[in-house]
Amino acid sequence: MDKNKILLVLFVVFVGIFFQASCGKEQIEDEIPYIYVNFEINPNSIAYGNLNIPGNWTYVTGGYKGIILYHTAVQGEYLAFERACPHDPLEEESQLTVEDNYTIISCSICGSRYLILDGSRFDGPAVRSLKKYQTHFDGTYLHVSN
Repeated sequence: MDKNKILLVLFVVFVGIFFQASCGKEQIEDEIPYIYVNFEINPNSIAYGNLNIPGNWTYVTGGYKGIILYHTAVQGEYLAFERACPHDPLEEESQLTVEDNYTIISCSICGSRYLILDGSRFDGPAVRSLKKYQTHFDGTYLHVSN
């Protein structure tokens, strides 16, 4: 085999290994541990504040570090987000919070910020959007699961 071909093959193999290793590392760092989620609440209950009003949110237990429930602008439509920051979910002190303006979810540790409207990242070092749980509202109960 020609020396140039051998060098080209070695280069391609090296680049492939490099990218595979770097992608694997990013996935491990961003991986939120799986915790089984399957519960239902009545959003009209006083225990959940004004969650029955579109635009409001509340924290509930469940998931890895808790869950943020958000009632979208559409009556009866809810979103559920994991409170572990996707940037470094294993960081012990890290837990996402809703900012005072009710439109931003942020991490006080890494500074990443997300839109409560859909969980997408718009600021900070995180590269992934928030982890979402499945929601289903039957008119009385909000069911949250993964």
